[in-house]
Amino acid sequence: MKKLGLIVNPIAGMGGAVGLKGTDGKETLEKARVLGANTVAPKRAKLFLSVLKPAKDEILIVAAAGMMGASEAQSTGFEYRAFGEVKDETSAQDTMNAAKIIMDEGVDLLVFCGGDGTARNMMDAVGTQVPILGVPTGVKMHSAVFAFNPESAASTAYRFLFEGLPLREAEVMDVDEEAFRGGRVSARLYGYVTTPYEPNLMQGTKVASPQTEDELRNQAAIAIYFIDKVMAPKVTYIVGPGTTTRTITDLLDQKKTLLGVDLLRDRRIVAHDVNEKEILKRIQNKDARIVVTPIGGQGFIFGRGNQQISPSVIRQVGIKNIIVVATKSKLRQQRSLRVDTGDPSLDEEIRGKINVIADYGEQYSMTVA
Repeated sequence: MKKLGLIVNPIAGMGGAVGLKGTDGKETLEKARVLGANTVAPKRAKLFLSVLKPAKDEILIVAAAGMMGASEAQSTGFEYRAFGEVKDETSAQDTMNAAKIIMDEGVDLLVFCGGDGTARNMMDAVGTQVPILGVPTGVKMHSAVFAFNPESAASTAYRFLFEGLPLREAEVMDVDEEAFRGGRVSARLYGYVTTPYEPNLMQGTKVASPQTEDELRNQAAIAIYFIDKVMAPKVTYIVGPGTTTRTITDLLDQKKTLLGVDLLRDRRIVAHDVNEKEILKRIQNKDARIVVTPIGGQGFIFGRGNQQISPSVIRQVGIKNIIVVATKSKLRQQRSLRVDTGDPSLDEEIRGKINVIADYGEQYSMTVA
């Protein structure tokens, strides 16, 4: 049997829908709970394992105890061995301790469910001694160790274990969460791990938009077109993060939250840095649109840094009311766009062709893969 290590960071992603942009630190976690945050990672871990279930007779799960992996393995019917202490509250040190123990059990692949912070913990614990693979469950996922979604992670794991996928070095990025909450991306290369190489199922490192004169001119043209030809009165626009979306509000003389989600109505921002609950309340029984731009180098329009625009929000607004804006240089980075809302059925509904506003009067039909 193949040995598959499994570690779940049970609090990863809890800050997303409530607008906290992460859950690093005890105070942030408590704030997320007060705001009504739900756990994300256990559900995503179970989805990962459910896709692998046809091969369960050939896989032994070597899991961290309790809610850090063993509970998910048990609930999905896998044979498993649990290691470590069962805890009600877990820490980064618990993740690192579990990774070292599981590595010493001789696993073929170590899978973790978390975000960039968990990826950093995994690197600190095992380095390049064992291949690792990330199931994306966090808020910040700039690192190249993550699959596109839990299903892609399961397919990648299966192909590595049974079909001999090669390995590659993947970047682990370190993002300052306090700076991120304050509207500033402070990211650096933390180091490298080894991960299965499957470019059709694994995301790349996030790429920042180049602030060249041509790029700024392109962003301005998109914004002018949006204001002139797209915006309508008495419509609430749910505007996602990004410099391209921010240019729209700049031209309206409105100050947008760069890394948050704001609500725009009748040419002015009516709510800054909103969470899922606030969005749903403010758009109830109102005409609304969603405005997003893809993440450079990854192509995600949902599920990376804008989890406030949740499946509930998207369904209430309607898929036909999603507006995508992106500069031409960003589109040249992407063969296709991607979604990872956390709701597989909604992801499937969104997939297909979508128009992207790329300049004044210019739209391109892109595939949401």
